[in-house]
Amino acid sequence: MDNKNKWKVRIAALVVFLLGFTAGALAFNGYQRWVRADRAPGQRQNNFQAMIESLQLTEDQKTQVHQILADTREQLRALRRESEPRFEEIRRQADERLQKVMTPEQWQQFQQKRSEMRGRGRRGRAGPNGR
Repeated sequence: MDNKNKWKVRIAALVVFLLGFTAGALAFNGYQRWVRADRAPGQRQNNFQAMIESLQLTEDQKTQVHQILADTREQLRALRRESEPRFEEIRRQADERLQKVMTPEQWQQFQQKRSEMRGRGRRGRAGPNGR
């Protein structure tokens, strides 16, 4: 019986350790999201600009880097515009399926909570239909 109790104590200690580790990881993840959400919209751009400045590029390199980044941004925007209709169709189909599963009240609450979450996570980046 004594040996059995020792194992129970060990297992309980392991469970407490794992729960503490998980809680710590979740708290850290939540903190990082909170910090990112509080950043000013231009801060990411300022950080990037500071990183570019720290490379001590020549004027010619700076010009080329800025042109490459501008070209890349435009290509990504074009890709987003091109793929957006397919994303919207997939979202619409998912909404139809979800609406069939939920009661009208649940569906309304789901839509409201989803809108709130998107508003917090995508400040200033909402596309068509608030997405």
